[in-house]
Amino acid sequence: MTYKETLDWMFAQLPMYQNKGKSAFNSKMDGILKLAGHLENPHKKFKSIHVAGTNGKGSSSHLLASVLQESGYKVGLYTSPHLKDFRERIRINGKKIAKNWVVRFIADNKPFFNANRLSFFEMSVGMAFSYFAHEEVDIAIIEVGLGGRLDSTNIIIPEVSLITNIGLDHTDMLGDTLAKIAKEKAGIIKKEIPVVISEFDEETAPVFKSVAKDKNSKIIFAEEFDYPDYEIGLLGAYQKKNVKGVLATLNALPGFKVSKRDIAHGLKNVVLNTRLKGRWQQIGSDPTIICDTAHNKEGIELVIEQINRQKFEHLHIVIGFVKGKDMDKISALFPKNATYYYCKPKNFRGLDEKDLSSTFSNKGFTGNIYSSVNKALMAAKKSAQKNDFIYVGGSNFVVAEVI
Repeated sequence: MTYKETLDWMFAQLPMYQNKGKSAFNSKMDGILKLAGHLENPHKKFKSIHVAGTNGKGSSSHLLASVLQESGYKVGLYTSPHLKDFRERIRINGKKIAKNWVVRFIADNKPFFNANRLSFFEMSVGMAFSYFAHEEVDIAIIEVGLGGRLDSTNIIIPEVSLITNIGLDHTDMLGDTLAKIAKEKAGIIKKEIPVVISEFDEETAPVFKSVAKDKNSKIIFAEEFDYPDYEIGLLGAYQKKNVKGVLATLNALPGFKVSKRDIAHGLKNVVLNTRLKGRWQQIGSDPTIICDTAHNKEGIELVIEQINRQKFEHLHIVIGFVKGKDMDKISALFPKNATYYYCKPKNFRGLDEKDLSSTFSNKGFTGNIYSSVNKALMAAKKSAQKNDFIYVGGSNFVVAEVI
């Protein structure tokens, strides 16, 4: 198969949460454990840092990778989902896995995948672990896909674990309270392996403390420590919360030499080093156009807070979401003194733009419906004046269509 045919086969024949939703959530570890055995346990052949959380885990993973890369290490980075190309998920020192590596891995293991009905995510994780082992990385930053306890990445024994932020997302699978969700995320805490918690929360802290105690793992709450005020290459004041967790994780990481200069350069050069996109990313000027992948209540709260810090004449918001979100709660977060451009991302789970418009208009918002993300953005550009501000977001899939 060609690279395109390989991806088409992966996406079309195997469940992928981003397309299928809850039906793709695999509540067992059997598949990934079988695959790991089949691949001769590649996850045991490299050191790692495991990163979980509701929000901030992607940015934190990239920041960690960037700092360690600046320190001279060969750093693997596994994240999800991708925005444009599947290969964004698997990188070494910022460089995406080669297309022929993806094609060969699927071709070589396709009979096993078919026989065991493995999921898209299980295959992707197996590919990443095999690639990192083959390339002999010094360390890999592994981002959890969903939850933690039952996530396919959770077969690794990391040097340190990091849990960023806990919010009410994927409640149909992870639980309907912060404590229940924290319990699932805490599943990445391993016996006698230190764990860092980026943000202290009175409801979730006891959960993390309890699990850490059971595992005899040192627990570190990053907010309890003071750190230097570094320049961060990711826009958005909310990144300062992620950086505290990153710095605490680096402090807890055994066997790796990281200088203050490495940290400063790594945090500043994160986009250049890891090619991260979609985090408060500026994609236009006069008027300023910003996109962000925040897609749940906690993430959108931070984005709105950041929007309120900007200076502009009028605000234009291009938004689209996937199905399954509590739109009543999410819509209540947005400002009414803005013009809205409702759209649907090109995805099986995309929320119909008419339904989105109805939710917002019933609450007194002003806006129009557009048949695509790009048409919505074009309309916003046409309407906006030089000193206005355009925000594009609501979903990873919306952002993917504009960058």
